[in-house]
Amino acid sequence: MKLVSLHRRIERNSGLLIFGILVVSSIGGLVQVLPIVLGDAHGAPSAGLVVPSPLELEGRDIYIRESCSTCHSQQVRPLLAEVKRYGPYSRAGEFAYDRPFLWGSKRTGPDLARVGARYSDDWQRLHLLDPRSVVPASIMPAYPWLASRSADHGRTIQARMRALQSLGHPYTDEDIAAAPAALDDRTELDAVTAYLQSLGRSMQGEPQP
Repeated sequence: MKLVSLHRRIERNSGLLIFGILVVSSIGGLVQVLPIVLGDAHGAPSAGLVVPSPLELEGRDIYIRESCSTCHSQQVRPLLAEVKRYGPYSRAGEFAYDRPFLWGSKRTGPDLARVGARYSDDWQRLHLLDPRSVVPASIMPAYPWLASRSADHGRTIQARMRALQSLGHPYTDEDIAAAPAALDDRTELDAVTAYLQSLGRSMQGEPQP
């Protein structure tokens, strides 16, 4: 009877009801968040994951600059339809070197988490320059200027790699010193192609669950 009386009192008092909702919601949120925040497993790189090369890193920044993540996600959810279409579902360790994450939530175009294993470099270049030449029904815009722009024309690659090194990316000082040479005579088209071909690299060869 006391429990019923307390329940009725809470139902009739909006302040107590709101307080109770906040308490229960906070407990539920902490149960989900604390294991991630306090644990180390979510941040450990998956087997086979390698740090992005200077060219791939440059391509990723161009990918962000051109707002590619607005239409493409990079996260295969653990659902049968997604696994059948895109490949093995995404694991936390795949994104250990992603800053920022590009998971996305909108798919105007297909998910790109496993695109690196699907097409050749030539296909990717042609698709970026003239999407409808390889996918007639594509609504993706063309990016012809990528072929005429030099990769890292601002020469900021070393500063970016040092910043990532301070955040835990295993770049060595030798890697950073050699980075500008890795971008010599390379275009932005080369950089974006290299980045796209790196997506899903750590999961290539893994059987579908």
